[in-house]
Amino acid sequence: MVACNGHPGILDRLAAGELLIFDGATGTYLQEHGLEAGGSPELMNAAGPDAVREMARHYFEAGSDIVLTNSFGGNRFILAKYGVADRLFELNRLAAEHARSAAPPGKYVAGSIGPTGEFLEPSGNVTEDELYDTFAQMSKAFEAGGADAVMIETQLDLEEASIAVRAAKENTGLVVMATMTFDKGPRGFFTMFGNTPESAVIGLQGAGADIVGTNCGSGIERMVEIATKMRAATDGYLVVQSNAGLPEIIKGEVCYPETPEFMAEHYRKLADLPVNVLGGCCGTTADHIRALVQSVKGELATA
Repeated sequence: MVACNGHPGILDRLAAGELLIFDGATGTYLQEHGLEAGGSPELMNAAGPDAVREMARHYFEAGSDIVLTNSFGGNRFILAKYGVADRLFELNRLAAEHARSAAPPGKYVAGSIGPTGEFLEPSGNVTEDELYDTFAQMSKAFEAGGADAVMIETQLDLEEASIAVRAAKENTGLVVMATMTFDKGPRGFFTMFGNTPESAVIGLQGAGADIVGTNCGSGIERMVEIATKMRAATDGYLVVQSNAGLPEIIKGEVCYPETPEFMAEHYRKLADLPVNVLGGCCGTTADHIRALVQSVKGELATA
């Protein structure tokens, strides 16, 4: 599959044995560049496009092959809380356009879809059709804005994640990636809804995802544990985006303890499993991405 810029697509490069690099944290970056506490990041796609474009450029220059769009909360349920549900297509299309405008040749844009925060009937008030529709509209907006892929990320409920995968696959020609978030308890790793890493792999692939994996929720050492379980369940493509540890409050500020150097040592272990796409999540910066690139590819990205 050829990317929209005429270069080999994501799956082509993975099939050739290449390891691809994702970006790092987005929320942290935007908070440092104009996003007010409690504000909608997605509205910055219209009101603060320069910061959004600069964020994408920031990570591409650090060595990322794939950068996420600023659209994690771009579903109609979350946008409705800001009174802008009617702007869903516009805001998600802009998110993709901004990232695409910053992408050098041979680099990729993935439309970010986070969890809705809603519960399906009968536990909640949302129907499967309503979830499918919002995910389909987001995915079509990403494609209209020039994205190469959809990343359904930080998912807790395998059922919701699977609906999102189907919506993206059935309504676009984009590569579809999906990741879930796990906590470790006495019985092992589970999502909030009781899904294991192994069941997540099977369920997401069964829904049609091209690349599956895990993101957020844990530092790099636990991510190695989770990815090892996932690799045992599949020969398919895996993606891992790790937090820089768990957040700590130090002198009134949120800090993440894992340094680029510490994470780089463990990224090498993930690459050896192999995990096919590696990146960062909460607390990771361009410095983490540079260290990741150096660790697994032996290349020095632009400072």
